[in-house]
Amino acid sequence: MLNTWLFYGILLPISYLPIQLLYGLADFVHFVLYHIIGYRKKVVLTNLRNSFPEKSDKEIKLIAKKFYKHLADIFIEAILNLRLSQKKLFERYRCTNSEILLPYYESGKSIILMSAHYNNWEYMITTLEHQIKHHGVGVGKELSNKTLDKYLNKYRTRYGTEVVFATKVRDTFDYYNRHNVPIAYMMLSDQSPNNINKCFWTTFMNQETGFIFGAEHFAKKYNFPVFYYDVQKVKRGYYEITFHLITEQPTEEAHGYITKRYVELLEETIKRKPEYWLWSHRRWKHKKPNI
Repeated sequence: MLNTWLFYGILLPISYLPIQLLYGLADFVHFVLYHIIGYRKKVVLTNLRNSFPEKSDKEIKLIAKKFYKHLADIFIEAILNLRLSQKKLFERYRCTNSEILLPYYESGKSIILMSAHYNNWEYMITTLEHQIKHHGVGVGKELSNKTLDKYLNKYRTRYGTEVVFATKVRDTFDYYNRHNVPIAYMMLSDQSPNNINKCFWTTFMNQETGFIFGAEHFAKKYNFPVFYYDVQKVKRGYYEITFHLITEQPTEEAHGYITKRYVELLEETIKRKPEYWLWSHRRWKHKKPNI
């Protein structure tokens, strides 16, 4: 009951405020997060210092401050996403080269899109179905608050994108493959894995890092082409996405190639504008086990 009231009584009404007022609210949230609460500030600064040992303390703190401003924007844009029309949403989240995916759709071939918690991932899911010809399926992790998760997914999927949780992903791949439906599977592969013994370890942002291996596993199992989904911020509230081919024939690639290439591309993206990645995540809480 409380979650229902929170969603329909607070979050949804806030989404209908004028956009300028919403970004004014984002500035206030930024001030509270950074200056008053100091939300995960130790985690953010430690992550940044370990990732950029060559940068001065002044540079690190400047990136951190920009990150909190962006984090506040993402929070407000997630609320704004609840009410944006399809037209307005696509004005704010535009694809630059969707035509490179068209031959795969026309040949009935599914694809895997590897992306990250970089810039706005809520718009990413909501727009996926109509950015490309493939049916869009976003693979995600269920929130601990299942009621709130249900309400959020209702609005995330209102323009046709399907959201499946990790527990159902195998069945989803099998089902659509058996029925020959060309799918674009969106997989955010940058977060900390649950099982450190089943992940792929490589160097990322100057640190030994374990990566979820799901995207590469399914790419090789079904031989689906893999693309890196790059998101850049054009200006406040506006983004552009670009697809980069990682491999067209996953079964011909060496073990780990797809994941390592994804990591390389993600690192390039982050280093270009580091403030737009999710530095508050405890990304390096796991250490590589001694085998």
